[in-house]
Amino acid sequence: MGNSVSRRDMVRWSLMGGSLIGAGGMSAAVLAACSDDGTAGTASGSSLPGAVPSSTTPTMPATTMPGTAMPATTVPATIVGTTAPIDPTVPWWLQGNYAPVMQEVEATNLTIIGALPPELTGLYVKNSSNPPRSDSPHWFFGDGMVHGLSLRDGKAEWYRNRYVQTEPYKAGLGFGKGAPGGGNNQSNVSCFWHGGRLLSSGEIGFPYELSPTDVSTLGAHDYGGVLTGSFTAHPKLDPATGRLHAFGYGFTAPFLQYYIIEPDGRMSHSEPIELPRSTMIHDFQITATDVIFWDMPVVFDLDLAIEYINNPGSGTMPYQWQPQYGSRIGVMPLAGGADQIKWFDIDPCYVFHSVNAFRRGDEVVVDVCRLTSMFDNVGNGLGGDSSLRRWTINTATGTVADTVLETVNPGDLPGRDPRRVGREHRYGYLTGTREHPNTVELGNLIKHDFNSNSRTIWEPGPTRHASEPLFIPGDLADDADDAGWLLSFVHDDATATTVLAVLDATDVAAGPVAEVVMPQRVPYGFHATWIPAPGVSS
Repeated sequence: MGNSVSRRDMVRWSLMGGSLIGAGGMSAAVLAACSDDGTAGTASGSSLPGAVPSSTTPTMPATTMPGTAMPATTVPATIVGTTAPIDPTVPWWLQGNYAPVMQEVEATNLTIIGALPPELTGLYVKNSSNPPRSDSPHWFFGDGMVHGLSLRDGKAEWYRNRYVQTEPYKAGLGFGKGAPGGGNNQSNVSCFWHGGRLLSSGEIGFPYELSPTDVSTLGAHDYGGVLTGSFTAHPKLDPATGRLHAFGYGFTAPFLQYYIIEPDGRMSHSEPIELPRSTMIHDFQITATDVIFWDMPVVFDLDLAIEYINNPGSGTMPYQWQPQYGSRIGVMPLAGGADQIKWFDIDPCYVFHSVNAFRRGDEVVVDVCRLTSMFDNVGNGLGGDSSLRRWTINTATGTVADTVLETVNPGDLPGRDPRRVGREHRYGYLTGTREHPNTVELGNLIKHDFNSNSRTIWEPGPTRHASEPLFIPGDLADDADDAGWLLSFVHDDATATTVLAVLDATDVAAGPVAEVVMPQRVPYGFHATWIPAPGVSS
């Protein structure tokens, strides 16, 4: 690759990025020694002093205590957070519980406080950004590490955390080294289960297939060669058809590609959607008949990308906030047909995550976690002011109503009943935050009622921090979209311990019915999935 990167390099990489599985065309790098994460834990495993860890890790027995009463942890929603001290001279994503863990461990028969619902029989897998050398220039750019927890018949069978064995991880390279795309990506954002495959995915490039038996990496997955561009971390599973709908965005035209994957895992549809420029599109939505994209003014800048790759320590981001380009929402048929897409202008903003969407006559309704801006300055946060919004798009008249639902602790990292994807929903589940000048401090779990625009909150305690709530249906005969369980990793700064909290979604304020104690600290991470055990219909 040489000592520096040119504009020609970037364009060439973007054009060839989809064919990089096994290419091995990345330059080697000298690995710096990993620093200790400073956590006092009892877990043992393979340490990572600047090297790829061994796949062999010790098994750690633990004690199971079913039926232990849960302590009362619900406190008033006005709680003041007491996050461990944050050093403002060190990036917030490299300290506290955002900091990477330096061991891959395995534990069996984990301790349970309370009683796990026996119908929760399956595998919970969460993805996270975990730079092995503590050198990531942003929270978004660390190497992918998945945390798997197997539950069966009221017991926690095992926990394993494993790095996603991506091309850059195996080569010892950080973000931005080599051609972006194909197998060269961090695969650090999400996991999903479809077509009999467990896949991890990142912001760009191909997903990686993982083994559901031990969360080890099987390799990059390109859908039999049909996938040639990037693949989103937020695909949408249509509960009626079993089809997976997805997209990918790129640095060169076509800037947006739409995909449909059949229930058997075969990609049956791929088509480009014309955009005037490369913008960062992290999420999208579907209804029973529509697919909805949002094109917003976080714009890829080729010169800034070159500056970042040549000098990763510069703090330069390859995407920039350029509100003069405006924001718009695109609605097109779910089956495809980019020539039929209709665009609707809205005020400049940015949306990482959406709760859900549905069609009601001529109207398409989308609930989103909205930011007033993103990447508009150098700071500690992730964007501008946040709010929970409802977009109501009248596809007949062309009007868009942008309704503010909540501005005080509106929440993000949302979840919903997967049976409601693309259908009208009543409830959404979000992660709340607390005010902190030097970090993004996660806090409580929120159940938002979109019918009454009201909410109930579980506050885990002043030193505890919940993360993304994943909804798992309970009794499948009950189709209410709170008839199930919420799973969330909760970290306690006071004890440097992490648990998987299980809450009854019908009574979120009551707190967990059970907590599974993890053998080591689990960083906050991003998004999770659930794989029902064979024969379990949930």
